[in-house]
Amino acid sequence: MHILITGSSGFVGTHMTAQLLDMGHTVTGVDRSAGMFRHEKFAYVQADTTSSGPWQESVTAAQVIINLAGVNIFRRWTRAYKQLIYDSRIMTTRRVVEALPADASGITLCNTSAVGYYGDGGDEILTEPGTPGADFLARVCVAWEKEAFEAGKKGARVVATRFGVVMGPGGGALSKMVPAFRLFAGGPLGSGNQWFPWIHIDDLVAAMVFVATHDKVKGPVNFCAPNPVQNADFARTLGRVLNRPAFLKVPKFALKLAAGEVGGLILNSQRAEPEKLMANGFVFRYPELEPALRASV
Repeated sequence: MHILITGSSGFVGTHMTAQLLDMGHTVTGVDRSAGMFRHEKFAYVQADTTSSGPWQESVTAAQVIINLAGVNIFRRWTRAYKQLIYDSRIMTTRRVVEALPADASGITLCNTSAVGYYGDGGDEILTEPGTPGADFLARVCVAWEKEAFEAGKKGARVVATRFGVVMGPGGGALSKMVPAFRLFAGGPLGSGNQWFPWIHIDDLVAAMVFVATHDKVKGPVNFCAPNPVQNADFARTLGRVLNRPAFLKVPKFALKLAAGEVGGLILNSQRAEPEKLMANGFVFRYPELEPALRASV
């Protein structure tokens, strides 16, 4: 397949590109940052994907578009940065859709979203038909998916891939967590009772290839492992993998003080399960947390 990846230089994008090239696919990467790959089947286009431009010509050449573009949400949110979170996702998706040909019936758009779509779900099991939350990230996900599904009006098959927290070597969420644990300062966040949806990067890439090649799969799809854990269990498991204790709780007020609004949203509970992936026969390499963490750190 010829696959276009926006946001190809990020943590997920670099792993996605490397594995797709290893599988023999042709990949075009589009990002603001410099391209990281030298490969006969890889082409790189440097561009601001929130704006129209020559980069959009790459859209029409692809059979599958994987839209990963979006700035990192894990930093303090000012009003300006919240607008950047929104624009980097919604405007890029809009530009991708407008670049599609009038008849896009042979094209699949795999557009990133997040389990943040559901907001704070408590102990409720969250599957794809679930209703959206009302917080900022949930509203971003709703708008993000709405833009993506506009591609369906041109005949494209659209899959909104709702990511859980991505685990893998070399970056991602663990790069923020592991240093504290190594310094004997790791532990649960808040009460630790909130559900923590996660997925190993290898399963995420495999799931992306799966939905891209299974024509019956469309609409929202939860990209998370089938066994979510509560935050306290996650902390204990990570501590065990690193041979470190995991008892120092980070209280809610401290998270909000350190990280502002995003600190509160980190405590949202999302017991998301990959109902649609499982129903269509996808098999996870890392369905359980501890082997996924050992493969990541």
